[in-house]
Amino acid sequence: MNVPLRKIERHFEALDALVPIHPIRNEQEYEDAVAALNELLDAGAADEAHALAGLTGTLGRLIADYDAEHHLVAEPGGAETLRFLMDQHDLRQSDLPEVGSQGVVSEILSGRRELNTRQIRALAKRFNVNPAAFL
Repeated sequence: MNVPLRKIERHFEALDALVPIHPIRNEQEYEDAVAALNELLDAGAADEAHALAGLTGTLGRLIADYDAEHHLVAEPGGAETLRFLMDQHDLRQSDLPEVGSQGVVSEILSGRRELNTRQIRALAKRFNVNPAAFL
């Protein structure tokens, strides 16, 4: 490649001023990167045939790297999973005899009691999910 280094630097600086294509260092750069990615996606650059698809992929990876390091998402616990499944299936606390009484279900949902192994197995079977979803 016989392109002078200064020419590459100028083009990179110009592009980086529009679309942050460097490791994201702080929340402001993160917000700028997300805004730029949204504009690229709105313009159709998610399509692999689009001229800016490579830029979109690179920017997405930079954002994902920052997210992984700075925006940790807690895994839901048993109570949150149970609450979600109850909402999805339009169930009340009294509709779960395999867990126990309405009072027991209430204690689990409020975090005052943990699901035990028997309850986890029964719920996994009822909702056809992996028992690990309740851990």
